Amino acid sequence: MSSDEGNDTNADRPSSIPWPPLLIVAMLTTAIALGNYLPLPWPGIDDMPARVIGIGLGALGVMLFIWAGYTLWRHDTTVMPHKGSTALATNGPFAWVRNPIYLGDALIFLGVGEFTKNIWFVILTPVFAALVTWLAILPEERYLEKKFGDAYRAYKEKTRRWI
Repeated sequence: MSSDEGNDTNADRPSSIPWPPLLIVAMLTTAIALGNYLPLPWPGIDDMPARVIGIGLGALGVMLFIWAGYTLWRHDTTVMPHKGSTALATNGPFAWVRNPIYLGDALIFLGVGEFTKNIWFVILTPVFAALVTWLAILPEERYLEKKFGDAYRAYKEKTRRWI
């Protein structure tokens, strides 16, 4: 173990718990369980345009997730939400939204809901957004502001959190 690993404290990371992956697993598990044990009918029209829009949202989410991950990789910083950041990414998808990975996750859930016709994915998407905001985004914002100071504050001022 290097000396840096031995000194891994909350001072140089937003959280010691990887909330987003845990929330994703919890949401998937809950939506599947509720779909099986408390199924609700899919509302609205089940036609080709609706399917294209729904699945298109999911595909957009996958592309956004990959693009954001690639952008972080190019900046040589972590994609892991509980690890310390080494650079402030403000280009790529981060140029228009501060949390493109979490937005991508939400869009993927909407696409999965349409694809599976399990309305629980759609119902739970705002719950995921609220929880990820409270448990991950707000601590990440405090961490990034402390770590990158004025550069992060300027970025935060001109770039929306979600959409």
